[in-house]
Amino acid sequence: MGVDEIAENSSVSMSRSMHSDLAATKHFETAPEDRISIAHKIIYGFGAFVNNLLAAAIGGMVIVLNLGLGMNPALVGLLGALPRLTDALTDPLMGYISDNTHSRWGRRRPYIFIGAISAGIIFALLWQLPLGKSDNYYFWYFLIGSLIFYLAYTVFATPWVALGYELTPDYHERTRLMGVQNFMGQLAYMVAPWFLLIMQASMFSDMVEGASYLAIAVGALAIGVGILPAIFLRERFSHPEPTEEQIAAKLQKISMWEVVKKNMEEFFAGFIATLKVKPFLKLCAATFLVFNGFMLISSFQFYVIIYYVFGGDTELGAEYAGWSGTVGAISTFAVIFLVTWLSTKLGKRRTFFLAMVVSMVGYGLKWFCYNPDYPLLLLLPAPFMAFGLGALFTLMGSMIADVCDLDELETNQRREGMFGSIYWWVVKLGMALALAAGGFLLNATGFDVDLNGNQTEQTIFLMRLFDVGVPILTSALAIWAVATYPITEQKAHDVRKQLEARRGAASAS
Repeated sequence: MGVDEIAENSSVSMSRSMHSDLAATKHFETAPEDRISIAHKIIYGFGAFVNNLLAAAIGGMVIVLNLGLGMNPALVGLLGALPRLTDALTDPLMGYISDNTHSRWGRRRPYIFIGAISAGIIFALLWQLPLGKSDNYYFWYFLIGSLIFYLAYTVFATPWVALGYELTPDYHERTRLMGVQNFMGQLAYMVAPWFLLIMQASMFSDMVEGASYLAIAVGALAIGVGILPAIFLRERFSHPEPTEEQIAAKLQKISMWEVVKKNMEEFFAGFIATLKVKPFLKLCAATFLVFNGFMLISSFQFYVIIYYVFGGDTELGAEYAGWSGTVGAISTFAVIFLVTWLSTKLGKRRTFFLAMVVSMVGYGLKWFCYNPDYPLLLLLPAPFMAFGLGALFTLMGSMIADVCDLDELETNQRREGMFGSIYWWVVKLGMALALAAGGFLLNATGFDVDLNGNQTEQTIFLMRLFDVGVPILTSALAIWAVATYPITEQKAHDVRKQLEARRGAASAS
C-alpha cells in the first residue's frame, strides 16, 4: 500500500468518524471541584520540562561522539538504541511498583523526588568523556553510563506521568492539564536546538569540553526543577485497601521467595492485561509512529541543513538549525493553546486528525524550503511541523487518562503507572529506533564526514528524501491507527458516573 493510498483511506476513515462524532457529541461543563489551579498545572508541567530536557539533551548531544570524537555514525546510533531496550522491563516494573506503593508520602511522590536528583547527577557525569581513547572504549563507557542514567530517568518519569493521569477526573480538564504540561515541556525544546552551537563556543577548547560543561548545567537544572512536583502536588488515589484474603495471607508466615513470586505474578498479569486494552494500543501505535517519524528527522535534518543548505559549514548550519528549532518551539506554544481549545469543540480524536494533516504539510514544505539559495526559507516549515508533537503530547495523555477510567470500570484497579510506563516506553523505543535508524540511514546515503561539503549528489538527494518522506508516511499511518478510537466525551462521562457510583457504594459498605 502506497503513501497516497494510506492517506486516502485515512481521510475516508477520518471523515466517517468525524460525522459520527458530530451526531453524538454532547459537551459537559467542568465542575469547580474538578479544576486544577494554574499554579499546580505549572508545577506538574515542570516535570515535563525535565523529561523533555533530558531526552532532548542526550539526543542532541550524542552528535559529539561523531563530530567531536570521530565515532562511526552506526555505533553512535546503537548507543542511542541499546540502553532503551532495557526500558521494556524497567518501565513497566517501575509502573507496577508505583501503583502498589503504600507510604505516608503517596504512591508517586517519593520516586519523583529521588529520580530527579539521581538522573541529574548521572547525566552530568555521563558527559565527562576522556580524550584520546578508542571507539571501543567510548562505546562501552557511554553504553554502561547510559544504562545507569536511563534507570534513574525511569524512576523519575514513570511516577510523574502516572500522577498526571489522576490529578483530575474531568474529561476537558485533563486536556487543559496536558496542554499546560506540554507547554512547559516545549521550553526544553527552545533551548535544546542551541546545544550544538553552545558546545562549539569559543570559551571551550573543543566540542567535547563544551559537552562536559553543558551536561553539568543540564543536570543541575533537572534536579532543581524536577523535585517540585514531588513537593507541591498531592495524589487523588492511595494504595487500595487490602482485601480479606490479602489480610489473611499477611497474618500467615510467608517466605521471601513466595512474596517475590506473588509480586512477579501480579506484575506480569497486570502487564498482559494492559496490553489487551485495545483503545490504549491504538494510542501507543499512533504515538510511536508520529514521534518516531519526528525523532528520526530531528537528528537527520542537522546533516541536511549543514551539508545541503550550507555546503558543509557546521557553525552556520548549527546557527540556522537553532533558529529553526526555536521557531518550531515558539509555534508549538500557539499550537498547544489551539489544540486544547479545539479539543473541547471538536473532540480529542478529530483534533488529532486535523493536527496531523497540518504537520504533514509542513514536512512536505521542507523539500522546497530547504534551499541553498534562500536559507531563511528553512524557517517556514517549522510552524506547520509543530502541529505534530504539539497535538500529540497534549491529546495523548488526556486520552490515556480516559482509558485508565475505562480500565478501572472493567478491572476495579487503578493502574496509571502501568499504562504510563508502557506508553512512555513506546515513546522511548521510538526515540531509540530513530537514533539507531538515523545512523544507518546516514550511512546508506553514502555520507562521508571527511568529504565535508563535497558530498555526492546522490547522497544529498537521499538525505533530503528521507528527511521529508519518513515523517509524512508515519503521520498518515498514525491517522489510520486512531480512526477507530472509541472513547468520546459522552462515553467518558458515562464511565465516570458508573465509577463514582461504585466507589460511593464501596465507601458506604
